[in-house]
Amino acid sequence: MNNMENETMTATDPIEGTDSMEATAIPLGRLVVVRANVETDEIFAFAAPATIGRFDPSVGPIDVDLAGTPEGAYVSRKHAKITCEDGTWMIADLGSSNGTYVRGDDFEKVESAAITSGTEIALGNARFKFYTDSAPAVAVIEEEVAPEEVDPTE
Repeated sequence: MNNMENETMTATDPIEGTDSMEATAIPLGRLVVVRANVETDEIFAFAAPATIGRFDPSVGPIDVDLAGTPEGAYVSRKHAKITCEDGTWMIADLGSSNGTYVRGDDFEKVESAAITSGTEIALGNARFKFYTDSAPAVAVIEEEVAPEEVDPTE
């Protein structure tokens, strides 16, 4: 199980062709497995964008691999993708067999939908609560910045 609350990841390897470093924030989210209407202690933490599904050598790596869970039986190999653009989190179905659902008053099947921290989602019959911190926990990746972009007075 992963718990990435308040965790920061940093990559400091230089990017080829540039000379200085600049930090780029990557939004972090987590899916908490829900069984019998109760959140479990099974947590899948990820950095956006993240593909959710079951690993299969024919389709390659998955960011959130549900193959080792009982819920994995309901999830396609590449089931859904969660993204965050300009602070707006979205979930999109990737042509799954059993559908992607977002709960409002009831579960609604969606091709794509905005989600917020606390939103309940279902991938087929596998249920999860999506969370991100209101003051977002982020991963920081150090990126090289071309010399002409660096202000020498800073």
